[in-house]
Amino acid sequence: MKPTLIYNGIGRRIWLSLFGRWIFALLVPWFVPTISYLLIGEPYLSSLYNFYGGTLMIFLMTILAFVPHDWAARYIAQKYPSLDSSVRRSALTAVAFWILTFAFVTCYMLFIMHYRPFGSVLDARMMINVYLFEFVAVLLLTGLYEINYSLNKWKTLQINKEAIKRAGMQGQLQSLKSQVNPHFLFNSLNTLSALIADEPKRAEQFVDEMAKVYRYLLQTNQDELTTLSAELRFIRSYYHLLRTRYDTGFDLAIEVSDEDLDKKIPPLTLQLLLENAVKHNSILESNPLRVAIRSLGDDLLEISNNRLTKSTPVKSTRLGLANIMAKYELLSERMPAIDDDTEFFTVTLPLITQKTINA
Repeated sequence: MKPTLIYNGIGRRIWLSLFGRWIFALLVPWFVPTISYLLIGEPYLSSLYNFYGGTLMIFLMTILAFVPHDWAARYIAQKYPSLDSSVRRSALTAVAFWILTFAFVTCYMLFIMHYRPFGSVLDARMMINVYLFEFVAVLLLTGLYEINYSLNKWKTLQINKEAIKRAGMQGQLQSLKSQVNPHFLFNSLNTLSALIADEPKRAEQFVDEMAKVYRYLLQTNQDELTTLSAELRFIRSYYHLLRTRYDTGFDLAIEVSDEDLDKKIPPLTLQLLLENAVKHNSILESNPLRVAIRSLGDDLLEISNNRLTKSTPVKSTRLGLANIMAKYELLSERMPAIDDDTEFFTVTLPLITQKTINA
């Protein structure tokens, strides 16, 4: 079952984000009267007409200026979503706010100085005070956005960690079920029985590799991520079992660069893909099933196999691929890509690093 992701604090809205509305509500009671006084001057407090009229005018101007500020903040948060990017995100948000604020405030002051609404006495000296006030207001606004975003992101991570543990456990149990079933055990024991009689040394090696497979399955049951090197060690043991059973009908080629070995993937991801390849393709010594695992650079790993039609096709449930996609959705900013054509089935997996992890 695909885990449900919570709202990540960067929801897409046509007008204002939910938090943008809260900030707007907090700013209006003190910001609008203060900036109204700075823009109009003493006449702002000289009559109720000037006070209410001036406040309404500045309120409408504030709404017009605040919307693009909120859009800019959400756009920057989408570009730099991780907690590690807090400094860059805050700096870019502050710069964007200052540019927008300078543009809007300058236009508003020119409008007020030209038409003098409500008896405004705004002049060049008062404009400096307005710019200084807006500079401080931008710092406050940036801080509020960043504090809220970081808190929401942290809460999301805590919930997602629990979700990935549940998803991981479900995926591991599903994998165990697919392996520890009568059919798998029958084939493995049947292979072992034949080896014991004819090739006792190979039988001993087969048992050792089989033990490594189950040990890895049990040890990674609670892990969210594992190194590619650990996963490949497991895959070599798993491949040994398949190779012993299918002989030259199944072939695995691994071409992984050393620099990728310490990078992370969700455990059993490669095993699920090998299992799918064996399940959905014919395996004949005259026409072997060939699986290749290779580094592509840019933190990408490609797993491909040739398509060999089975005489009795197995209906695909796509549960294995769904499980892989669900884990990546929770753990990484990059998602796997699937290319399914008539000759090859290819899955490109992003290798997870500190920069791409959802943190």
